[in-house]
Amino acid sequence: MNILRGFWNSPIDPKTTHFWGPVANWGIPIAAFLDTKKPPEMISGNITAAMCVYSLLYMRFAWMVQPRNGLLLVCHSSNETVQLYQLSRWMKTQGSVPI
Repeated sequence: MNILRGFWNSPIDPKTTHFWGPVANWGIPIAAFLDTKKPPEMISGNITAAMCVYSLLYMRFAWMVQPRNGLLLVCHSSNETVQLYQLSRWMKTQGSVPI
């Protein structure tokens, strides 16, 4: 019970955007992961590259903000991983990377 009470009263508790922002943001890496089953011809290289930059920037933000937001950091780390995989799939179909 003390663990739950401590979490409830922490700076990143469920009453703050430090909690709900990352929870809502998990839709992005989940959608990207589900898109890995689609053909690589459907991938937009520009959007995927933009998502990689976006996740890198927010990973840094999550690390630097006080209180440090680990949930947001994990969310964007997951998104960065999936987006880089998607970008590699796109580059292979474009002939930019040897298969």
